[in-house]
Amino acid sequence: MRRASSLIAYAIACCLGWPAQAQDYPAHPIRIIVPTQAGGVSDILSRTFANKVQNATGATVVVENRTGANGVLAADYVAKSTPDGYTVYLGFQGTQSVLPHVEPKLPYDPTRDFAPVVLLATGPAVLVVHPSMPARSVKELVELAKAKPGAYSYASAGFGTTHHLAAEMFKLAAGVDLTGVTYRGAAPANQDVIAGHVPIEFDNLGLAVNNIRSGAVRPLAITAKDRSPLLPDVPTMAEAGYPSVIAQSWFAFFVPAKTPRPAIDWLNRQANEVFSDPAMRDQFLRQGLVLPLGSPEFLGQHVAEETQRWGEVIRKAKITLPN
Repeated sequence: MRRASSLIAYAIACCLGWPAQAQDYPAHPIRIIVPTQAGGVSDILSRTFANKVQNATGATVVVENRTGANGVLAADYVAKSTPDGYTVYLGFQGTQSVLPHVEPKLPYDPTRDFAPVVLLATGPAVLVVHPSMPARSVKELVELAKAKPGAYSYASAGFGTTHHLAAEMFKLAAGVDLTGVTYRGAAPANQDVIAGHVPIEFDNLGLAVNNIRSGAVRPLAITAKDRSPLLPDVPTMAEAGYPSVIAQSWFAFFVPAKTPRPAIDWLNRQANEVFSDPAMRDQFLRQGLVLPLGSPEFLGQHVAEETQRWGEVIRKAKITLPN
């Protein structure tokens, strides 16, 4: 009886202690774990957040780049970290929505091991072709591909990337047979498309804009629900007749599951304040990115929808990890 009373008293004390802990947060440096090298979108978003929050609140926020295994190393590290709000993961569609469908030995569970914080940025892909391709619309490209099944190839920046999955989604929707050519990164993929070695690519919008404006590639459609201000004359895939082809890269903050809600709310509030600034939104828009922001629940719903979307594509296209 005395032990039960002690446990109840301890539980009450813990509950009563949360408000004080919330007031103290953050009392220690916050680490943002980024799964990519310095200089990429994930890194830029994280360092922008860190610098702005430090200047506004005085809190110490540091960014650590932990690369390897398509982001799995970084994601697993955060998933197994202490859930106290001081370790944050800059997650993306690969580690949170794609890999669970193709990697049976994934060391973490994206749903069980993480708590959502905020959806920072999304960026669509754009379907481009080399200027030597006679197709000037998605319809004409489909007609060419159906006339010569397997004769045309597309370049992708790597397995499970937006380049790769958007192309496979398009193949399913249009009923065409295109051969995938996988590269180690966007740069070599773009180079071979520009050189004409591979005629088709679903490139990230921000990376493709300069090549489009220079005439190095011809845009046919973007994989977003709405047209982009960067390419106002380029139709969406829905306008081209394929409304199901919606593919976007996205980046978001997550923390380990069971992180106290006051810490999650603090991080969410800071991110919304930092990235709601009009100048900040314009800066990232020029890179082809939209900043949705919103609540942790909004991010949770987004991840669930993306996981279902890519799961269906992966199953129907019979996509498996390369040997």
